[in-house]
Amino acid sequence: MNERASRTTEIVVIDEGTRRVDATVDGDRVLVDPDRLPAALGWTLKPEGLCRDDTCVPLRDGTSLFVGDRLDLAAVTSALGRTMVTDTDARVVAVALPVEQRRQALDALHAPSFTLPDLNGTDHTLDEWRGVKKLLIAFASW
Repeated sequence: MNERASRTTEIVVIDEGTRRVDATVDGDRVLVDPDRLPAALGWTLKPEGLCRDDTCVPLRDGTSLFVGDRLDLAAVTSALGRTMVTDTDARVVAVALPVEQRRQALDALHAPSFTLPDLNGTDHTLDEWRGVKKLLIAFASW
């Protein structure tokens, strides 16, 4: 593999919040050590499945989440019933809210709270701008 195809770097994971975690970027895949999964997504891989607090999502085949000895974040989010998009060049992973939360937000016409870094790396939440007009520009390289 060439250096671009596989490299260890810090990535930003955006889901309910923003997390920074060391991961291996292998082509379009983002791989983490199993012990880094809680830092990356807030979930833990246990014999009974993927667990967070009192909730566990059972897995039919936990080995399918692995590429070698590392967890593939796309496979983990898929097992949780969530969608993930990755921009490996920007070192950013965005994980969608669960389907039910997205449906409720659309029905209520209310954007769920999220946190994003500004151009200087300072995190800002949507809630701190409530009542203030802001323009959020989102784009994708594909």
